[in-house]
Amino acid sequence: MHHTSLITLLVGGIVLAFVFGALAQRLRLPPLLGYLLAGVAIGPFTPGFVGDAELAPQLAEIGVILLMFGVGLHFSLADLMKVRRIAVPGAAVQIAVATAMGWALARWLGWSHVAGVVFGLALSVASTVVLLRALEERHLVDTTRGQIAVGWLIVEDIAMVLALVLLPVLAGDATDHARMPLWQALALTCAKVGGFVAFMLVVGRRVIPWLLARVVRTGNRELFTLCVLAIALGVAFGSASLFGVSFALGAFFAGVVLNESEFSHEAANETLPLRDAFAVLFFVSVGMLLDPAILLERPGEVLLTALIIILGKSIAAFAIVRAFGRDTSTALLIAASLAQIGEFSFILATLGLQLGVLPREGQDLILAGAIVSIVVNPFLFTLLDRRKARHERRARAAADALAPVPDGTSGHVLVVGYGRVGRELARLLGATMTTVVVDADAHRIDEARRDGHFAVMGNGADARTLQEARAAAAGFAIVALPMTLEAGAVVDSLRAEAPAITIIARTHSDEGAAHLIAHGADATVMAEKELAHSIVAMIEATPARRGRRPLPPAPEVPA
Repeated sequence: MHHTSLITLLVGGIVLAFVFGALAQRLRLPPLLGYLLAGVAIGPFTPGFVGDAELAPQLAEIGVILLMFGVGLHFSLADLMKVRRIAVPGAAVQIAVATAMGWALARWLGWSHVAGVVFGLALSVASTVVLLRALEERHLVDTTRGQIAVGWLIVEDIAMVLALVLLPVLAGDATDHARMPLWQALALTCAKVGGFVAFMLVVGRRVIPWLLARVVRTGNRELFTLCVLAIALGVAFGSASLFGVSFALGAFFAGVVLNESEFSHEAANETLPLRDAFAVLFFVSVGMLLDPAILLERPGEVLLTALIIILGKSIAAFAIVRAFGRDTSTALLIAASLAQIGEFSFILATLGLQLGVLPREGQDLILAGAIVSIVVNPFLFTLLDRRKARHERRARAAADALAPVPDGTSGHVLVVGYGRVGRELARLLGATMTTVVVDADAHRIDEARRDGHFAVMGNGADARTLQEARAAAAGFAIVALPMTLEAGAVVDSLRAEAPAITIIARTHSDEGAAHLIAHGADATVMAEKELAHSIVAMIEATPARRGRRPLPPAPEVPA
């Protein structure tokens, strides 16, 4: 069976990760928790099948490379600059506070100063996977609060990349540094990292986009995917071999350079399945390292570790955000977002263990703290959701008292969703018809009223909201929401509240159109098809010509 140990590990890890991940999702917990528990199940500390302890770290290393490549691929300096005044100093202070708390616990447990710093750093950084998933589920990524959270996360990621680079030097692990004074070792490491960064900025920024452009011209999708993976793995391996920096740093900068290419979006999409698969294997391999007995043998230490992650970091982040003059809702969102740890913590803990600066107990506490925090984190967001709902009910009552839809309003148009599409529709329709906007976001409701429309704040699928918008007396309803399932729920409620109303809904696919029609929409509009119709109309409206003349504008098509 030794010849099939790799296959056995892959099959066992992926199948159990799917089973435990699906169970976690069913319980409304992050699937990442299921992946970690799958690793515990096939680890050496639990009965039954045990995965190959030599192969697992190698698969985990590939997972680290692809994870860091993904972080670099989505790294946006522009997003960071938008919120730099709060994200940069805020994240720096929060990392320092969390590291100090972790160091204090480590010293109380009798560990060394370096072990305390590594332990504290591992507790200070939040999981990208968990945070982004929570923001995406609540449609907060593109909001100001979401941008602050993402910017904060970017600063944490950069700090951890630097920690991964400097930790071997501080540990005196590298043979070149073993007999050097610390300042010389740091200077040599900084020189190597600086040389690698300069090489990537000077050579990589030219060669990588050039290579991708040549591959794109072949029109071969498989070659493009292979090219992107070759860049990620090749740069990571080359950085370690030629410059002596970590695989993680090399992969991160490969992603950063590729992010500047015009093909970055395609690169991210094409490699996403493989990145996800190896990320799962990374979390499984990390779970294999956890001895679950620590939960029974050292419950006090586990509880203190979890409290640092869930309460210590959150209180520090809340105080920092409030000190910068932000509102309580923003401070609570940032605090809840950071009340967990994940992939960078595991990478740092594994490196600390390999270098001999972090005791095995430290890694177990980090993993146990991560599991506890990931379980608790969704409940924190649930509390925030309830608080937001109470606030919105009060705000809606106050807003409706100020600017209700007048009694007797009829024949009007309901526009559900005041995003980019809904805003433009309301502008065009408002010139000739009475328009009532429905949206759950208080800021958008304020914008709609400033734009001269009647507006009702609330969920478009809620019967009370539709009653306040006089849906039963409206002539048309336009559902301008981008998410098909959410739009379908609104269509259901509209049809129940106003059986005679004409409903037109926005969609992005034939399947979405069929779903909305099945739920009661009279018609759907697909942006991609309307774009094609506009291009054909432009061509048909243009007479045969020999020279190059500007095309006439396309006739306006409803968005």
